[in-house]
Amino acid sequence: MKASTTSAGKCEVSFTINGEPKTVFVYPMERLLDVLRGQLTLTGAKEGCGEGECGSCSVLMDSVLVNSCLVPVLQASGTKIITIEGLAEDSRLHPLQTAFLDCGGAQCGICTPGMILAASHLLHKRPEPTLDDIREALSGNLCRCTGYMQIFDAVMQAARHRTAT
Repeated sequence: MKASTTSAGKCEVSFTINGEPKTVFVYPMERLLDVLRGQLTLTGAKEGCGEGECGSCSVLMDSVLVNSCLVPVLQASGTKIITIEGLAEDSRLHPLQTAFLDCGGAQCGICTPGMILAASHLLHKRPEPTLDDIREALSGNLCRCTGYMQIFDAVMQAARHRTAT
């Protein structure tokens, strides 16, 4: 899909977010993170560092884990984006979300959406990950609260749940 420019320098950008087609009028270099939070009121992705170092703003764009603070919204034109809000099905939490709650992997909540999306990305590629796989997959996400073991345990629990069903 092409983006069309308006006289005010803004352009029309269309993409699918959490399964729903959306069109926004934005400045082409606006950060995807700001559009998600501001225009679309999807506040699960968090502003952490603004430099792509912490992973708090992670989303899946065409099944690739990206830091939305680094993605110009124009680059998202025509893509399929999944945010933490789109991971649950109906009113049921995704098994990763449940595992994070069960294992204490969600504490202050700043890193949690990015951690869960990074873990989802991992489990999609590798349904039975090792602890080393999990450490590597989550290495782009920083947490100041948990010490990481509860997060690693949550991913392992979700993987076991996934392979058991």
